[in-house]
Amino acid sequence: MRKLKENLWWLMPAVLFFSAVYVWYIVWTTHTAFGAGTAKVAFLDVGQGDAVYIEAPNGNQMMIDGGPGKATLRVLGEVMPFSDHSIDVLLISNPDKDHIGGFLNILERYDIGVIVEPGTRPDTDVYGEFEKAVAREGARRLIARRGMKIILDEEDGMVFEILFPDKDVSDWKTNDGSIIGKLTTNDNIFMLTGDAPAKIEEYLVERDGVKLDADILKISHHGSRTSSSGEFLRAVAPDEAVISVGAGNRYGHPHPEVLERFASLGVKILRTDQQGTIIFKF
Repeated sequence: MRKLKENLWWLMPAVLFFSAVYVWYIVWTTHTAFGAGTAKVAFLDVGQGDAVYIEAPNGNQMMIDGGPGKATLRVLGEVMPFSDHSIDVLLISNPDKDHIGGFLNILERYDIGVIVEPGTRPDTDVYGEFEKAVAREGARRLIARRGMKIILDEEDGMVFEILFPDKDVSDWKTNDGSIIGKLTTNDNIFMLTGDAPAKIEEYLVERDGVKLDADILKISHHGSRTSSSGEFLRAVAPDEAVISVGAGNRYGHPHPEVLERFASLGVKILRTDQQGTIIFKF
C-alpha cells in the first residue's frame, strides 16, 4: 500500500490493554487539500445495500459500508473529488454482501488508511474475497469497540463515536453484531445503525437513554420490520430518517409498519430508491 497522509495517527493508551473498557482514537491533526470548508454526508444510491460517504471540512474522508457490488464505485465517483485516490477510513457496519461487496472494487482503486470492523467473520464467498482484497491493500485493521472515536476534523468538531459493539461479537450473527455509531458535527448529529435488530436498539436505550438523541437517523436494515423499535425511535427522536434501499427489492423493504411508525412520530423519511443519492452539506 502506498503511504497515505503523513498526519494520520492513532493512539491506544497501553493501560487499556488490561481494561474491559476500550477508548481508541484515530485522529487527523492537520488539514488536507481536498474539499476544504464544506462537510458532506452522502447516503449513496447503491440499490439494496448500505454505503455512506463522509467528508470533513478539512477534506478527511470516511466511508461506512460499500454497498453490494461494483456500482458503488461509480456512485462514489459522483461525490468524491476526481483526482483523489485515497480514503482515510473504511468502516464495515457488518460483513454481509450488501455492505461489503462494493469494497472489493474500492480496495483496488483507492489507497485506504484504516479499516474498522465489528469482528464478525461469516463463512461466505464475498467475505473470503474481501479478506484477500484487504491483504493485498495492506491497510491497518481495527476491531470496533464502544468508546472508540474517529476524529475527522478536530477544529470543526466532526467526530464519529462507536456506541456498539461493547463486547466481543465474533461468534454472533452478522446483523446482531452491527456497528452502531454517532457522527457529531457542529451542525447536526447522525445516528448510523447498520443492520442492528430491535433487541440491540433496545439494549442501547437501556444503556444510553436520551444520549441517543440525533437529528438524522439512518434507518436500520433497510426498513425491515425486525428493526426500528418504537422505544429506540423515541430515544433518538430524529427530525429526518434515511432508508438505503433498492427499488422493488424482493424483501419488501421498507416494511409498511416501519413507515407508519416514523409517520406517527412526525419524522420526515428520505429514501434512496425514490430520491437517489441523498446528500447533506453543511
